[in-house]
Amino acid sequence: MNEARLLEFWAPWCKPCKALEPVLETLAARIPVQRVNADEEADLAARYEVLSLPTVVLVVGGEERGRVVGARPLAHFERWLAEVLPAG
Repeated sequence: MNEARLLEFWAPWCKPCKALEPVLETLAARIPVQRVNADEEADLAARYEVLSLPTVVLVVGGEERGRVVGARPLAHFERWLAEVLPAG
C-alpha cells in the first residue's frame, strides 16, 4: 500500500481510545498500525497537531493523507481508507 500506515495517538486514561482498540486490531491485518502514547511522545503528537484523543492519522510515503478524530466503528474506517488510499 505504498508504505501506508496508521498512527494511533492515544493515552492510557482515554476511554474512547480503549474502545477503539478492537477496531484498530482488525485494521492491522490490512495496514500497519503504530500506537503512539501521546503523553509519552508529546513531541510527535505536537508535530502532527493532535488536539484530541484518540486521533488516527494515515501516513503514506511519509506524508499525512488524512485523519479521524474520536472513536468510530470499523465500517467508518473501512469507508475512509477506501476513499483516501491509492488503489493497488
